[in-house]
Amino acid sequence: MLTLDTHLFLRVSQLDNGPQPLPLKSGFNETTAYRALGMFNPSETSDAYFILSNDRDEVWFICNRHLRTVCIQAGSRAFRLPLESLTTASTRAEAASQSQTH
Repeated sequence: MLTLDTHLFLRVSQLDNGPQPLPLKSGFNETTAYRALGMFNPSETSDAYFILSNDRDEVWFICNRHLRTVCIQAGSRAFRLPLESLTTASTRAEAASQSQTH
């Protein structure tokens, strides 16, 4: 069974010789977190392809090997968010959580 949280955000970490399409040549960048709109797993490969909206508002299928998780952002309806704002918010939330347990 495959389950995908619709609030999952991913960042691009392109492999130089990774599967096509290469995200950095397809309208994506390394400073943005992209909402996973869906996922496809073709039967001829063990890779999963995430459905993402790039910086030009085009919809692409990008191989999971080019992507890294960022966060679950339940309150957002955006297709893309600045990676820095999510990393900062995540760091603050983690610090607050740790201070409450001590």
